[in-house]
Amino acid sequence: MTTAPFRIAFFSAQKYDISAFDSQLPNDITAEYFTQPLNEISVKLAEGFDAVCCFVNDTLNETVINALNEIGIKLVALRCAGFNNVDIPAANHCKMVVVRVPAYSPEAVAEHCLALILTLSRKTHKAYNRVKENNFDLNGLLGFNLHNKTVGVIGLGKIGSAFVKILNGFGANVIYFDPFAESELAKPVSLETLYQQSDIIALHCPLTNDTLHIINEEALEQMKPGVMLVNTSRGALIDTASCIRALKSRKLGYLALDVYEQESELFFKDMSCEIIDDDVFQRLLTFPNVLITGHQGFFTQEAMSEIVATTLDNISAFRLQQPLENQVS
Repeated sequence: MTTAPFRIAFFSAQKYDISAFDSQLPNDITAEYFTQPLNEISVKLAEGFDAVCCFVNDTLNETVINALNEIGIKLVALRCAGFNNVDIPAANHCKMVVVRVPAYSPEAVAEHCLALILTLSRKTHKAYNRVKENNFDLNGLLGFNLHNKTVGVIGLGKIGSAFVKILNGFGANVIYFDPFAESELAKPVSLETLYQQSDIIALHCPLTNDTLHIINEEALEQMKPGVMLVNTSRGALIDTASCIRALKSRKLGYLALDVYEQESELFFKDMSCEIIDDDVFQRLLTFPNVLITGHQGFFTQEAMSEIVATTLDNISAFRLQQPLENQVS
């Protein structure tokens, strides 16, 4: 007797997702890829499938969870680490299993964070454009050393720890705040002390009720004039309006973002021929000391390979009723 294949609906699927997963899908699993994000409208596309596979900007609120439950979906396989976009109590109520990829490549995000810092500090993006136009003038390109700078790291999980190791190699003075972690790699301090002493502040914490807008007006007021702020974690860790005011007042000397609070309307899409009506995002782009990338910190060959392998392992464990190491509900 032949068992029917296990059917998975992939949402927010990009070309690289399709290529990576198709190359590793076992014979007893079939996938259909939807470019649409999962939300209240697109959830009907999951009908007839056994599971859905989602990414960071898919919406899995109570309405979507209930709709998935009604059409028989019992597994949500997140191909990312964060799960703040999932209504976990609603999933638990529906007895729906949610699994994730907790650590695909901490070094990938940590190295991208460093790349943002070095790009802003040494202005290599501006130098590149100048040289393309045969302009070799150094005026306006003065940077600063990372060596001996005080770098404050908020969140010392796997990514934060990987980032600290890199900073130690540069000879930076690293301090950190994390109420749930201890490390000998850096000096623990209070959040207030971190704000007051840091030349560079990097966010590597998850988005929770406690960390929502952890960088706000009050936090920015405590920071050094000219501080550099880098966020490669979740967009809503930062109150963007407060950061814009701090940029205008010169309190913030540099801002580097790989994430943005309203990124679901922008990121992972080609918007080059579109008019972007997000005035806040457009205002950020006007500052010469702001650097934004489109949530690509995770995007390395090694990380993609690990994401695929762990996601498929999670699905296999669910099907075989084995212990689910990466379950979040």
